[in-house]
Amino acid sequence: MKHELTTTAFTLEGYTISKNLGIVRGIVVRSRSIFGTIGGSLQTILGGNISLFTNLCEKTRTEAFDMMTRHAEELGANAIIGVRYDATELMQGVSEVLCYGTAVVVEKL
Repeated sequence: MKHELTTTAFTLEGYTISKNLGIVRGIVVRSRSIFGTIGGSLQTILGGNISLFTNLCEKTRTEAFDMMTRHAEELGANAIIGVRYDATELMQGVSEVLCYGTAVVVEKL
């Protein structure tokens, strides 16, 4: 699926929605390793961007997004509208990241 055909909006400029296939999602549950936790804790002493945690978050969001797009493709979608992320801490050091949206079939105008 082309990334240009995924959007947080509920329409895609230049396209018309011909079929709504329903909600699709990708979910990743991730924990920090002891080394990542120690490294991140050391980075907090210096302040600024905590790159170890930033990289972990970015990787987790990318995985959730990719899972969502695969789910949409399995349903026959060629686009996803209304894309959102949600994150929840399940327990200390364990987080869930959910990426979801509405799978649709679009046609170029």
